[in-house]
Amino acid sequence: MSLQPMSMVKNVPLKKRLRNISGSTIKHLVLILLAISFVFPMFWMISTSLKPDIEQLRWPPVWIPNPFDWANYPRAMNFEPFLHYILNTLYYGVLSVIGTVISSSVVAYGFARIDFPEKKVLFIIMLATLMLPFQVTMVPLFILFKTIGWVGSFKPLIVPTFFGSAFNIFLLRQFFMTIPISLSEAAYMDGANEFTIFLRIILPLAKPALATVALFQFIYAWNDFLGPLIYLNDQSLYTVSLGLQTYVSSYGTQWGLLMAASTVATLPIVILFFLTQRTFIQGISLSGLKG
Repeated sequence: MSLQPMSMVKNVPLKKRLRNISGSTIKHLVLILLAISFVFPMFWMISTSLKPDIEQLRWPPVWIPNPFDWANYPRAMNFEPFLHYILNTLYYGVLSVIGTVISSSVVAYGFARIDFPEKKVLFIIMLATLMLPFQVTMVPLFILFKTIGWVGSFKPLIVPTFFGSAFNIFLLRQFFMTIPISLSEAAYMDGANEFTIFLRIILPLAKPALATVALFQFIYAWNDFLGPLIYLNDQSLYTVSLGLQTYVSSYGTQWGLLMAASTVATLPIVILFFLTQRTFIQGISLSGLKG
């Protein structure tokens, strides 16, 4: 039996190591470049919001303001009732989150854990609604809400969330199906009914998925522009997105004020994501959805 030279034994692991290092380096470089491309617009927005007027359009551009002009923020808040817009958006966002989490979790539990006739057919029909863009149902819904007198209030934006969301139902259903059925069977043997099992077993175990659904819905409500534009005709009811549009229309050339208002509108979502990113990632990974 012939022995291989020691140089061959040493070179093979070294080549693999170098190949792994080079591949890892390329991946990290790509990720860094992508991260920079996503972070740069936010950096430029915050930088411009802190620049004096004379530095905002200077060429070559001023990357770091000198000095920092913090006055743009109180001026931006005073030019329009922006804090009032934020409160309106919080009202819309919080109530829509409550409606979406309650309704979507109930429907998802039915599709995941309860057997009933034509369950698969109904589930497919529900998923098919994802292919309908809002523009298709926009006019019929507006006519409906106009007929019952809801236009001019938050009702057309909030009440439909209490009837479930197809994507959120699908996400929660996938998560519920990962919970062992033996837990429900043990609860049945102890005399628990479906409602008790749902409240005391399923929901506590599904906190990551519920938090993910809540985060999705809150971000959607915070950024929603078309819905408030259609149904809110009173400026006292405007949300952040409509308030920013008012800024663009009225003060579009005052870049410091516009960037300050945009920073205030963006900051809550950024903070919320960083505070909940661990739960968010856990909810997505355990639900079986992959990006």
